[in-house]
Amino acid sequence: MPFVNIRIVKEVIASDPAGKKAAIAAKVTEAIKEATGLGDSDVWVVFEEVQARDWYLGPTNVETLRGR
Repeated sequence: MPFVNIRIVKEVIASDPAGKKAAIAAKVTEAIKEATGLGDSDVWVVFEEVQARDWYLGPTNVETLRGR
């Protein structure tokens, strides 16, 4: 059973978290189904939301990078 863990910057989906997660999960699930022949209920998708200030690219967090 495939398990997909998606970490995403919380602010990216802030305008519609449930809708955006559902859309992402549907597309990821479909891609795995096409590649493996598994069914919907065989693919697990989990989201972890991370604040932009807690996600770093090297020494700089995303919040700072977006402020530039």
